[in-house]
Amino acid sequence: MKVRKGHIVVLLLTVIWLAAAFKAHRATLYVFPKLKLFPAMPTDTSNVVTVEGAELGRYLFYDPILSRKKNLSCGSCHKQKAAFSDGPETFSKGGTGELMTRNTMPLFNLAWHKSFFWDGKAETIERQIYHPVRTHNEMDMNWPEVSIRLNSSLFYRTRFKAVFGTEYIDSNLVAKAIGQFERTFISYRSKYDMVLIGKRAFTSEEYEGFNLVNDMTRGDCLHCHTTDSDPLGSTFNFSNNGLDPITDANGYKDKGRGGVTGHIDDFGKFKIPSLRNVMLTAPYMHDGRFKTIEDVLNFYSSGVNVCANIDSKMEFARRKGAHFSVDEQRKIIAFLKTLTDSAFISDPAFSDPFRKR
Repeated sequence: MKVRKGHIVVLLLTVIWLAAAFKAHRATLYVFPKLKLFPAMPTDTSNVVTVEGAELGRYLFYDPILSRKKNLSCGSCHKQKAAFSDGPETFSKGGTGELMTRNTMPLFNLAWHKSFFWDGKAETIERQIYHPVRTHNEMDMNWPEVSIRLNSSLFYRTRFKAVFGTEYIDSNLVAKAIGQFERTFISYRSKYDMVLIGKRAFTSEEYEGFNLVNDMTRGDCLHCHTTDSDPLGSTFNFSNNGLDPITDANGYKDKGRGGVTGHIDDFGKFKIPSLRNVMLTAPYMHDGRFKTIEDVLNFYSSGVNVCANIDSKMEFARRKGAHFSVDEQRKIIAFLKTLTDSAFISDPAFSDPFRKR
């Protein structure tokens, strides 16, 4: 009982402190949309999203001031029209002109992600933001110089003061501001979502495709891509889906998750992307090897390899895949198209604010 009372006191103090902070900084709590059937949204009390904070993050997301040559922004490689991926590019080009080594992942519904990047090297949204700024073949910048640039800008000092109560800008506050903006990237308005809440209906072809994807005797996709149970479209775990015929785990050129954990059992495993907006984010896989959704289905139909560390849930691996017919692939694609959220990719709240000037 004492522990519970203590928790209540801490919670009350936190609420009082946050209320005072918002009043002092003139920041307004951001109201997230009411989401039906989604899992409860995880919250981060260390970086509460405000209207002003998200708007500040929006400017920073699209401002090339964060790159060494002032020629690359977050939005350069994360394009709204492609669900904040860099489709159709296989590898994004950094500010130095060099290509990155993995396909750029899309950005949406990030609050539910357990980690970030294909290998999960960042545990939070804010930590994810640190990486591209200082990586040589991306923004090729150092954070002290970022701080100098932003602190010399009245535009940014004024806004940081309003959001965080201080005019001095450091990497921590930059990451928090962009993190607030990215947490507002919620995709929830596709036809699939409308079907789930009873406002629309699948066509017969879409419905058959939905069943093929989620039938454990056919597509068997539901273990990793959760369109049967929740709208996120992924468990966001790490998996080896049999891309290459590698029999020794040490043979993986890109060790994926194993490169972070150092565990040989993680070699060749990569983060499972969401099926949501999948028709917008080609090319596919961590190395962008599949240029079209048809290529992906052909792989899962007859190209899966039994390999070191393959996911045990790849039940059709020993027969090279699920062996979809042409008609079945067409129906699956019809279903996947219902996962496209056109409202999300056209929402002005996520667009480049500098284009208005």
